[in-house]
Amino acid sequence: MTKTKIKSIYFLRLLRNLFVLIGIFFSVCVILALTSAPFWGYHWLGTSKSEIKWEPQFIILLGGGGMPSESNLIRSWYLEKAANSFPKADIVISMPGEISDSLSTPQLMRKELELRGINPGRIIFESVGTNTRSQALNCQGIIKMQSPILLVTSPEHMRRSVLCFQKTGFEKVNALPAFENAVEADLSFDDDKLGGKKTLVPDVGKSINIRYQLWNHLKYEILIAREMMALTYYKLRAWI
Repeated sequence: MTKTKIKSIYFLRLLRNLFVLIGIFFSVCVILALTSAPFWGYHWLGTSKSEIKWEPQFIILLGGGGMPSESNLIRSWYLEKAANSFPKADIVISMPGEISDSLSTPQLMRKELELRGINPGRIIFESVGTNTRSQALNCQGIIKMQSPILLVTSPEHMRRSVLCFQKTGFEKVNALPAFENAVEADLSFDDDKLGGKKTLVPDVGKSINIRYQLWNHLKYEILIAREMMALTYYKLRAWI
């Protein structure tokens, strides 16, 4: 047997083993998604460091994507609730962008808050930080370390955000995770009553787990995996 054939056999074996491992990994992810574990992992990231012990003097909106985006809009919704609960607190929009540009993301976030009834005189910009660590460091130049703050961000980022701000010296860090609310209506339906072509495909109208929970939990698994990697990196860099 020639060396070329031997190399080809080893390569095919490695490729086969790789596909087997991928298949096992995917199967485990799907099985796990049929349980409540992904939700509770996501919930833990959002709530393990989330509490309000002090009345905040500053509410910090940690920016997500662009505007509009799901992350920024839901964070703005939560910030409005916090701003109404603590009317004396100033608001810091921590999002990189050109403040002089009226179409920049920070300015569009400000306009969104104004539409929600927030007085623009309460709003301050932190427009330099490009990750949680740099946002926390830049907020040092705006806020005294002793001032109580309230962080508003997505649940998967909340634990890392609180630890980051505490690491940079903020002494009183509150947190408000921007969780989505589940639909309260019963979303089940009778497949046959909706007409269409009858096939051997099983009815899924009453299978909420298959239609929604499985996919949501797979999404949670990705978010958890990404965030655990980020937490590990921040820990190794001594940022948390």
